[in-house]
This record gives sequence, structure tokens and C-alpha cells, in this order.
Amino acid sequence: MITKKRLVKAYMEVAKTFGELSHARRLKVGCIVVKDDRIISIGYNGTPSGWDNNCEDFVVDTKEGFDNYDIHSDLVTKPEVLHAETNAIAKLAKSTESGEGATLFCTCAPCLDCSKLIYQSGIKQVVYGHTYKNNDGIDFLKKCGVKVGKS
Repeated sequence: MITKKRLVKAYMEVAKTFGELSHARRLKVGCIVVKDDRIISIGYNGTPSGWDNNCEDFVVDTKEGFDNYDIHSDLVTKPEVLHAETNAIAKLAKSTESGEGATLFCTCAPCLDCSKLIYQSGIKQVVYGHTYKNNDGIDFLKKCGVKVGKS
């Protein structure tokens, strides 16, 4: 017998697998949209179709010390990178399927911008793996009556 807990775990594994397709180096995020026990859309973070797949820029910051320079470097996400949820919802919008009443499974909690798209698309439930840098997206979804849960 397939329990709801096992089904959620399976869907989260599928989202994680799609996330591994991302070219991002800092954080790979995967997302699927499920309706009537069918996966109706998938997404992972990355650049728009036809763009260079490099999701981050390498930035070097030099700060003058007492006798020398302290060199600090970071990977910074490019502004054109689309989040996994945005990609999944965009693909859904291009299809004949509707997000109305669907459940979104994502390896990372949605940001506020993605949460607005989730709500507007009619998705009624969000299940996520790990937290985002803030809870703005989760708070927005709850305020809108979208059911939210951490797996």
C-alpha cells in the first residue's frame, strides 16, 4: 500500500532529481507540479532558454589590509536566472494543463516572487525540502490560504 508519506517522499525525490539538471554551482533547486497524481510540470533553476547555462559570475573583492590586500571571492547568481518554481509554472502556462488545485513540490522553500506566481497559478499546496534565506514566501502563501508543509 502506498501511503501519503511515501508518495510525498517519492515526489520530493523526483524534484531533487530534476534539480540535479541545473547548471548552478551554488544551489541546485528542482520543482515539480502534481495534479490528480500526475506530474504536469517540472522545473529547475537556470537561465532562460537559449542563454548561456552559466548561472553565476565569479566576483573578486579586494580589500586593502595593513600591508597587503585581502582577496575575497564569491559566486554571485546572475540576475537573469529563473528559479525552479518560475520555470515549472512557465512550462505549465505553455501547456494545456491548469495549475488550479495542484500541489507543488520543491527542494527549497519558495521566495516571495515565486510564491506570488504559485498563488496566481491556482496551486493550492506547496511541499518544500529546505528553508530559504527568509520566510517571506512561506508567510505570503499561508496568508493566501495555500497549504504549506516541510517534508
